Amino acid sequence: MSISSRFAVGIHILALIDLNKETASSSEFIAGSVNTNAAVIRKIMGMLKKAGLIEVQPGVAGAKLTRELSEITLFDIYKAVNVVEENELFSIHDKPHPDCVVGKNIQSTIEPIFMAAQSAMEKVFQNLTLEDIVKDIEAKEHIK
Repeated sequence: MSISSRFAVGIHILALIDLNKETASSSEFIAGSVNTNAAVIRKIMGMLKKAGLIEVQPGVAGAKLTRELSEITLFDIYKAVNVVEENELFSIHDKPHPDCVVGKNIQSTIEPIFMAAQSAMEKVFQNLTLEDIVKDIEAKEHIK
């Protein structure tokens, strides 16, 4: 199991919209870059729009960012695409055996560890912006 790919795809979409601002980035164009179906892109773009990260016009190809790259954190994107519910990145099995020494204690033992790990990861996302992503891509491609 892994975290939903919606997060990576959301970052991909936003970076592509910025780097391709001279041309309208249709869902078909973005889908080609992501190598997925345009319907998947439209669904994620709907989530990004609902979160106020992009503007789209129904029936008109293309989207634009609503904020500067430096004002969109990876945490904003993470939350926008509903990767996980709050404090639920890690699942704990529901009904361990209550008569087992491990079974009756495992949830209360590991839950705080899992919550701390999720919190640490989210803090990293709060300190990185879409600008960081785009600048790295530009450096790798010798753009600008």
